[in-house]
Amino acid sequence: MPIYLLDDSLAVDIYYECDDSEFEDNICISIYEDCPEAEKIFRVGLTNIYLTRQQARQVAEALLKAAEASCNDPAEMLK
Repeated sequence: MPIYLLDDSLAVDIYYECDDSEFEDNICISIYEDCPEAEKIFRVGLTNIYLTRQQARQVAEALLKAAEASCNDPAEMLK
């Protein structure tokens, strides 16, 4: 299930790639951009980044830490 960012012009999907199960880096972060060429962040419309299990856990932990820090932001509590 994709996560839509940047006014829905960027879709991020993260999944285990069954067809690549024999490889160590079989967790895929798939990034798709649907916007005018001048607004693109990546050079192509679809970019796949493959991670190992350890790398995927590191990314997940970093995201959770950032989300937790955001919750602890005093300015956020005023909203």
